Amino acid sequence: MQTSEWDASDLTILDLLDRALNKGVLLWGELTLSVADVDLVYVGLKALLCSVDTADHMREVAWQRLLETQPA
Repeated sequence: MQTSEWDASDLTILDLLDRALNKGVLLWGELTLSVADVDLVYVGLKALLCSVDTADHMREVAWQRLLETQPA
């Protein structure tokens, strides 16, 4: 008997990677190194991880929304 819900023990790294590529994952982080309240180093990271098909779909949806908001 199979259920539609997944058990955590059934999940593999390939399942997680497949889901991340299909849905897309946004990584966003900032790091500031400072000494005595003087900022010395700033590192910013913004990355989108997804498949090419997902990126194309996201682009098409964004383009459609842009066209819908433009005055006629």
